[in-house]
Amino acid sequence: MIDLDARLRETDFERWASSRLASTECQRADLTTLYAFEAELAAIPSRVSQPILAEMRFTWWADQLDGVFAGSPRKGHPVLERLADLARRGGLDRRVLDDLIDAHVDRVHDRPFDGDALFAAPMLQAVGVLAGPGHEAAAAGAAEAWKLRQLGDLAGVQAIRASANQALRTLPVAAFPAVAHAALRSGAEPGAFKRLRLVRAALLGRI
Repeated sequence: MIDLDARLRETDFERWASSRLASTECQRADLTTLYAFEAELAAIPSRVSQPILAEMRFTWWADQLDGVFAGSPRKGHPVLERLADLARRGGLDRRVLDDLIDAHVDRVHDRPFDGDALFAAPMLQAVGVLAGPGHEAAAAGAAEAWKLRQLGDLAGVQAIRASANQALRTLPVAAFPAVAHAALRSGAEPGAFKRLRLVRAALLGRI
């Protein structure tokens, strides 16, 4: 059986480290499931030689969501099986996952893509997984900051950080691990330094 936790730590250290802040093992596992799914999609372009081959793989994942939301995921596939469990417990919005895949397809073809679907909406879904619905407004600024950082707009992140932190005051503490990685400044920072920054962000409730 593939160890999703270990794989996520290797492929997406920032969000793996953020998920460690969750207060229960179940919450950590749920975040790992979401992030492992996203990591599988993000890795596709590096595994194929042509955009059309990447699109075929994205289509495979989109088709697999039928089984995930029907409660009959592909047997022996740890990401799909754990997504199905999360869907069964009411923790997933399929539109978010479908839109995420569509954005990846556009991006791999060098077409304009939906940055919100690629980065912000999945973060807001993670907030819902940890704290239930109704916290989108509190987390929206953090999700926007994460999107801007991923798109390389660091000036934009700085411009909205204060308003994002103001909104985060109303976010339940249990949901903060879903947005904590928006506090990270540079992918080049050592892992230990990133974890310290995440702990500080969690203590202060700020990104």
